[in-house]
Amino acid sequence: MDKISKIVDEIYELFKEHGVKRSDIEKRLKLLIFEFKVPEEEARRTVINGLRREFDISRESLRYPLTKISELEPGKWVSVKAKVLQLWNATNASIAQWGIIGDETGTARFVIWAKSGKGKVEENKCYLFEKVVVDEFAGVKSVKVTSISEVKEIDEEIEVSEGGEIEAVGALVSISSNSGLVQVCKNCGRITKAGICKEHGKVETTEVLRLRGVLDDGEKTYDVEFSETTIKSLTDLDLATAKKLAFEHLDRGIVLSELKRKLLGRYLRISGEVRLSTINVKNAEFLRAKVSKEVEKLLAEVKA
Repeated sequence: MDKISKIVDEIYELFKEHGVKRSDIEKRLKLLIFEFKVPEEEARRTVINGLRREFDISRESLRYPLTKISELEPGKWVSVKAKVLQLWNATNASIAQWGIIGDETGTARFVIWAKSGKGKVEENKCYLFEKVVVDEFAGVKSVKVTSISEVKEIDEEIEVSEGGEIEAVGALVSISSNSGLVQVCKNCGRITKAGICKEHGKVETTEVLRLRGVLDDGEKTYDVEFSETTIKSLTDLDLATAKKLAFEHLDRGIVLSELKRKLLGRYLRISGEVRLSTINVKNAEFLRAKVSKEVEKLLAEVKA
């Protein structure tokens, strides 16, 4: 099935109970995409909004397709059956609850806005999240519960696939610019600029030492995140040392530069838990000496 047919099917699922024909949806969509060169996602929204106005259908009355977590796409309104895996402290008045949900295909974050007026969910219970909107930040997807959403506990046991523990060996080929000594929002952990969080506005911040990057094993790549503890085990750099270094140079960027100098391009053996498609590294060690020995061994075999 091509992308356009998939979009047509998705829109049809929303409107079929209101007498909208699939052929009409396809005609409108193709006109926008092929004749007027409108991007696919924008064309999708235009068709939906046009049909809503034409048939006088409120957003609340639309059906939202039941979607697996691995298939969530930013900007789309969906319904999700999932298990609440973890709840975090909501220190901002705008958030009623937030945390991690999962199904058999993966995990995602969720947010229940305080203004939504929805009842609270509990850890290790399963729910149907209806009419929720998908968002994405730094590659991490989340579903947001708004005033038009519905959250219902369901009598189902959902087996959650979180990826489990994983070990990988490879070169650290990239270190994100959002690494080093950074100021983050106390509410959500996002990086702030001048004390402003994109999600919560003006907030209290805290300093953390972290590293986000990409490990390449020669066949595939892994998104990885190193905590302060793991960074220290590799570089002897902890939060206190990073703060001192930044103060001495009057520049936070010196910490990122130091991490790149010590770690970028180095071969590592890592292990950790896969959450939200990222390996949260618990253990890491350098492999340069071991790799060199393997190379020498292979060269010796070739010469023989």
